[in-house]
Amino acid sequence: MITKSELLQCAIAKFTKFGSKQVTLDELAQELRISKKTIYSFFKNKEDLVVTSIETLLNEYKEDINRIVSVNDNDSVLSVIFIYKRGFEYLKYFKPSFIYGLEKYYPKAYKLFNSFSEDLAQNTICNLLKKAQKQGDLIPELDIDLLVKIYFSRVDNLLFKSNNLFEMYSKETLLKHMVIYNLQGVVSKSYTNSFFE
Repeated sequence: MITKSELLQCAIAKFTKFGSKQVTLDELAQELRISKKTIYSFFKNKEDLVVTSIETLLNEYKEDINRIVSVNDNDSVLSVIFIYKRGFEYLKYFKPSFIYGLEKYYPKAYKLFNSFSEDLAQNTICNLLKKAQKQGDLIPELDIDLLVKIYFSRVDNLLFKSNNLFEMYSKETLLKHMVIYNLQGVVSKSYTNSFFE
């Protein structure tokens, strides 16, 4: 008998690869060799499955963020880089159709994704950069709120704007151009880390 967790992992893999609208419950049932009725024993409907899939992905990333911040407690700039490095590893497997499908067909799931993305930039990243500035790792005249709005808010929109940039560039190249080089331009002269060498 399949578990809810196994069903969820299969759904997440399919949804992120093909888009949540494109994957049917019949296809999931066939893939897992279960009946559609078994899916309904775990989830009320497809929207419930999509929402739970998003919650699972976001909770996994939140755990990673907390671990990253804890491990790099005394270096907030490094925490920001590692948070986006991990985020790019997640997003690399998303097809633009996954995000757009959420927005169009599953507004509750999209709201969760959107809220998480905004909170990540406006709270987590902003607070880490303000901490770095207080520690003297960023130049004192830097407007952190503006920096976050320009470079860190809704990175997913930029990555998937008209093309999937992950199909055009490696995640390492994207990390350098979207995160590392921008931070490198605003750190104090005394600050360095392994990404800046």
